[in-house]
Amino acid sequence: MGLVMSASASEGPAQQVKGTSTRPVVFILDANSLLESRRLVAAGDKELLRALKGLRGEADKALKAGPFSVMDKKTTPPSGDKHDYMSQAPYWWPDPNNPTGPYIRRDGEVHPDRREFDNAPMGRMSSAVSALARAYYFTRHEPYASHAAKLLRTWFLDANTRMNPNLNYGQSIPGRVDGRSAGIIDTTCLADVADSVGLLAGSKDWTEQDHKALQAWFDKYLTWLMESKLGKEEAQAKNNHGTWYDVQVAAFALFAGRGELAAKTLMQCRKRIESQIEPDGRQPQELARTKSWDYSVMNLRAFFNLAALGEHCGVDLWSYQTSDGRSIRKALDYLVPYAKGAEKWPHKQITEFKADRLSPMLRRAAVKYGQVKYEEAPRDMTGAGKGDPQLDLLWPKTRPPVATGG
Repeated sequence: MGLVMSASASEGPAQQVKGTSTRPVVFILDANSLLESRRLVAAGDKELLRALKGLRGEADKALKAGPFSVMDKKTTPPSGDKHDYMSQAPYWWPDPNNPTGPYIRRDGEVHPDRREFDNAPMGRMSSAVSALARAYYFTRHEPYASHAAKLLRTWFLDANTRMNPNLNYGQSIPGRVDGRSAGIIDTTCLADVADSVGLLAGSKDWTEQDHKALQAWFDKYLTWLMESKLGKEEAQAKNNHGTWYDVQVAAFALFAGRGELAAKTLMQCRKRIESQIEPDGRQPQELARTKSWDYSVMNLRAFFNLAALGEHCGVDLWSYQTSDGRSIRKALDYLVPYAKGAEKWPHKQITEFKADRLSPMLRRAAVKYGQVKYEEAPRDMTGAGKGDPQLDLLWPKTRPPVATGG
């Protein structure tokens, strides 16, 4: 199967953007939608200008964030090298019957010590880079790109502060294990980083050298994911861990210029749909959790990301359906009535039921399936939150041309 891409992932920023009409090199985000949004913003679309104002507010806050580094944690990993990423498993707690013994699992209840390791600053770094890169793409305000570049260099590239490209000590459990395969889900946010870099193209502060160095880092991390014992174990996970593992492998492979690996991974994702989604759209592995709504939505988001990645490799996961009706779209349709409040969620959810967590998938589905019902669904959502209005910048609605005067 040949790799189908609009631009080479191995191209640096200088080749990627030469004008405002050039499609950005992104993998999970939709390049055509972004290009259309930028056209509409330039034309004065009021709705998108309001959304852009909100995005710029986020980016202005991000200008004050970081820089973040794995060197900032108080605990040194078992390797003795602070450059190695380290985190603690979220749902493991001291045993009240044996306080000095191994931790025990309490699914869905996050131990506060988890915030003391690298996962929290890595997430903040990714969020800040995302806001800055998106704002730069729409405004060409160079300080946004400059700070995003600083955050990226600090976390990934600078010799004194960079993270080693492995996750040997992800989601450790006191008294049980120094690191485990489940920790690989910690780096899902790095798939967003790969997209953000594409939006920095054209900035004088994100250079060709930076771009190639970051590609090399992701290539090394990808090799670790594919060849390490922990990576191989995570690849076999039957729930959201396996889905998000595939997202990372495919996204990092595309970013690093390893298109054939991405295509092979995405072809195999059909088996994930077959095994994780029931004919009626239920996701049994996620429904078994104590936060079943959150996990059902999270796993669906991974499937949406895989479908977006598949577009770059000629692998159509958006419309793929098994003979008995299992599909990504069926999984979405199963969740919609509960998000709209038409039906009460019948499964265990120990934290607040937040319907708007489905909003990003509904917006993307409206674009990909051309169905207005997905676009309108958030209007019927119950509760305070109805989704991020900035989604329209990423996946704009169909609207009439903006009048230009005359």
